[in-house]
Amino acid sequence: MMRSGLLWLSEQQRVFRFVRTNGLARRFARRFVAGETEAEAIAAAQDLNGRDITATLDLLGESVTRAEEAERARNVYLSVLDRIAATGVHANVSVKLTQMGLDIDPGLCLANMRAILDRAKAQDCFVRLDMESSAYTQRTLDFYFQHVAPVYRTWCGVVIQSCLRRSAADIERLIENKVRVRLCKGAYLEPPDVAFPDKPDVDANYVRLMRRLLESGNYPALATHDVRMIEQARGFVTERKLDPAGFEFQMLYGVRRDLQPVLRRQGYRVRIYIPFGSHWYPYLMRRLAERPANIAFMLANVAKEAVAGGR
Repeated sequence: MMRSGLLWLSEQQRVFRFVRTNGLARRFARRFVAGETEAEAIAAAQDLNGRDITATLDLLGESVTRAEEAERARNVYLSVLDRIAATGVHANVSVKLTQMGLDIDPGLCLANMRAILDRAKAQDCFVRLDMESSAYTQRTLDFYFQHVAPVYRTWCGVVIQSCLRRSAADIERLIENKVRVRLCKGAYLEPPDVAFPDKPDVDANYVRLMRRLLESGNYPALATHDVRMIEQARGFVTERKLDPAGFEFQMLYGVRRDLQPVLRRQGYRVRIYIPFGSHWYPYLMRRLAERPANIAFMLANVAKEAVAGGR
């Protein structure tokens, strides 16, 4: 009931227009979204850099239905890459293939991604192909291996979700091909034959995949706010005498800001995923709808920071 209600709200333009002009709603959103403009996203990344933390910038919006939408998104990414180069900010970008037109025309998506990857390669900036629901897992990996890896392997990586049953096999293939992987748990609501339905199984798979990547992967990114997962990673790195500079922790903008400087002081690299753009209201509602428990998760993290004296 809650999930369907949140999804319904995410599609209501009148609600969107009201929320965008509501001061309280905007203040809450700004906790988890850097802003609506490229300049605000760059400023957020610069602020993080000032605390010795790097960033990845993500333009909100996915599953576009018109070619001109995909082309506008491409142009924003090209502009963001130029801003990164001009300012010297330590940041890369994350891109969703459906935002580049994958569901409209694979050729359009390829042309848009080539433009972004050519610019990133010229500026020596990294691009991450975000992973969407399981319906896109194989399509995303096929796109990567067919069109990206032959030319842009050094400048582009992918995301794998530990909730999916197939991920162990995918990780082995990616390790074999020296692909940079961001490992996350995954927030999409998936059928039980595709994904582990129980959180303990998702967590256990995360630890298994994390260990494989730490030991054999190419600069893996561990995307988690779960202190237990972080402690598992730290313990494994210490036990195996692995280089802490050989991987990085990643977190969402606005979440566990108290923990980020602690990890940096301990010598671990930290990168923050910064979403920006005018679609912040649908973004927040869909994230909550994918897993309504995220409401409690977000509120709990705000409370944890307040207790710890975080900003």
